[in-house]
Amino acid sequence: MTSKQWLIEDFEAGDLPLTSGETLYSARLRYHRIGELNAPKDNLILLPTYYGGAAAGNYPWVGNNSPLDPEHYCIVIPSLLGAGESSSPSNTSGEQGGPDFPAVSLYDNVMLQKRLVEEAFDDAGIALVMGWSMSGMQALQWGCLFPGQVRAVLATCCTARCYPHNRVFLEGVKAALTCDQTYEGGRYRTPPERGLRAFGRVYAGWAYSQTFFRHELWRNQGFNSIEELLDFWEKDHLGQDANDLLTVLDTWQKGDISDNPIFGRDYEAALSAIVMHTRMMPSTTDLYFTEDDAREDGSRMPGATVEPLKSNWGHIAGGAGRESASHDRVLAAARALLSGEAS
Repeated sequence: MTSKQWLIEDFEAGDLPLTSGETLYSARLRYHRIGELNAPKDNLILLPTYYGGAAAGNYPWVGNNSPLDPEHYCIVIPSLLGAGESSSPSNTSGEQGGPDFPAVSLYDNVMLQKRLVEEAFDDAGIALVMGWSMSGMQALQWGCLFPGQVRAVLATCCTARCYPHNRVFLEGVKAALTCDQTYEGGRYRTPPERGLRAFGRVYAGWAYSQTFFRHELWRNQGFNSIEELLDFWEKDHLGQDANDLLTVLDTWQKGDISDNPIFGRDYEAALSAIVMHTRMMPSTTDLYFTEDDAREDGSRMPGATVEPLKSNWGHIAGGAGRESASHDRVLAAARALLSGEAS
């Protein structure tokens, strides 16, 4: 058990040019950190955030006999642009607030994180970039852009781009939210509660697998009925801002690690650049970041091993602290990567 504490800080980036051609004014990157850089400055671990998740959602991966030990590593959780902690529609005033917040890409996020590493952490060597879902997509983006700096990548329940069926799933939850009349094209005067509740209920049906519901595995989360589970998802989304959700959803839908000035949408080239030890860990029952798609991506990464999480928990399996068996397997993979093991 570590005595170290999480610190929450802001990196003020000034006006940030985006791949869309727009500029995000007075961009701010919120990050959580624990532990210190060592003398060689090669013990940095990055844990980007996932869709709908605050930085604290990654805390269960750290400490408590985890290989992500702040006594030995400097661990940083950078928050996605648009998600409510870093610059976002909900916390930006003036002409870029609300629905007028500019579109941001995976590349924009990772290049801002790169600046954070350069300016706040002396451009330290990165022992591991690790993430689940959208954070795994960012980890893979780091791997292809900076193979000389990143020693290992661990990506759970994700792919290197948003595949077509994944985009269609996201169109469904988007429609559930924006069909609320009070949404008013993002210029709502009060939160569009009906839309947020619908968004949460629809999402719940995709986040878990059919077997999860058939075998009533929701009981393992402390729920007494499916309705209690759905109520939880409703309340969770009522606590989020609709424009934030849609901004990051757009980043996800357009997510492609080759869609940037470096690779020019050459997907094969981007995957081929991931030469460091990499572990792809798809859930065997994920309904939108499918095992087949993850295997296809992993087969084209020279440094990758694909190790599926055999789980009935669907997409949720790969998240920090969500399902104990998968959580333990993810941390075992992290331990192997940090020790330099390829598989």
